[in-house]
Amino acid sequence: MCAVLIGGMDRLRREYMAVADELGVTLKVFTGQERSIKKQLGEPDMIILCTGKVSHAARQEAVAHASERAIPLEMVHSSGVSSLRRCISGLA
Repeated sequence: MCAVLIGGMDRLRREYMAVADELGVTLKVFTGQERSIKKQLGEPDMIILCTGKVSHAARQEAVAHASERAIPLEMVHSSGVSSLRRCISGLA
């Protein structure tokens, strides 16, 4: 399984990856400050969007990508590791 995290904090990237590995999920992490992420998203099983830590442009790209491809989109305000764990647990 593969998930994409958009937003979050750079300093927690290592913990995000550890939680995903622990739950058997491959995780791509984007901080949300990138210019364009649409080409890099691919076809994940889930997109997790941290709304408190993401640019409007990245949010719009993620929502459009998810709706075009019928990919489940989870929007959470918190960018903590426990929020990510809850989202990924629902996927597995």
